Amino acid sequence: MKNVYIIGVGLIGGSFALDIKSMNPSVTIYGIDKNDAHLKEALKLNVIDKSASLSDIADADLIIVAIPVDATVDLLPKLLDTVGENTLVMDVGSTKEDICLKVKDHPKRHNFLASHPIAGTEFSGPSAAIHNLYKGKTNIICEVEDTAFKLQEKALQLFQDLGMRIRYMKPKSHDKHIAYVSHLSHISSFMLGKTVIAKEKNERDIFDMAGSGFESTVRLAKSSPDTWTPIFKQNKTNVIETLNEYISNLQHFKSLMENENFDGIYQEMEETNHIKQILKGIE
Repeated sequence: MKNVYIIGVGLIGGSFALDIKSMNPSVTIYGIDKNDAHLKEALKLNVIDKSASLSDIADADLIIVAIPVDATVDLLPKLLDTVGENTLVMDVGSTKEDICLKVKDHPKRHNFLASHPIAGTEFSGPSAAIHNLYKGKTNIICEVEDTAFKLQEKALQLFQDLGMRIRYMKPKSHDKHIAYVSHLSHISSFMLGKTVIAKEKNERDIFDMAGSGFESTVRLAKSSPDTWTPIFKQNKTNVIETLNEYISNLQHFKSLMENENFDGIYQEMEETNHIKQILKGIE
């Protein structure tokens, strides 16, 4: 690869840029972002080598689309209209079904790889980009059979070099499962933060009394609404389904409390402790 274009130079795109550059110093990393301040910051931090625009992508070997998922749906067909036959275009969004449907019948669908690296932090912007963000992380690839084989090979080599594990899923299945293990976690964190802010008017009390449990549980509430609102919108049906189940469990727990059924509460927590074994198995 000689020319890599990162569209969206924040945490996800910027972290790809840093690792690709460290593995291939001769590669030129171009950044494209609607936020000029982000481009300037990415240049200053050496996350990218040069800033660019969409009109420059004709010579791209690889284009990584790391922008909100609603913007990806709009932009992706335009990118495929422009790219050369040997250009790999891949997105890294947290929803997949709408994105894949948008380009299902595009003449250059074979240039596109739908991927979702299960990696990130609660921070955003170019300054959040870090080396080795993807090492040891799972990357979900959807509809790989619709990507040209030589471009599949290019993508898989990149993911291997980054130290990622690969899993293949259908877009619909991906969106359903990710609603439980990622999207619901973010909603829970946002709503916990909202509840505490609403009840604890004294910010100093929150700061002084917040222990590690609260801090870790509410960490995701620091995530960008610009990123997460489009995700919830695109995955609305699955998110509502997970919320219904979550709310049902909360109501059941509340009922146990109201009825002073602490044996039942103990049983609920003991059964849920099984999550330790599940998570230990994927470390």
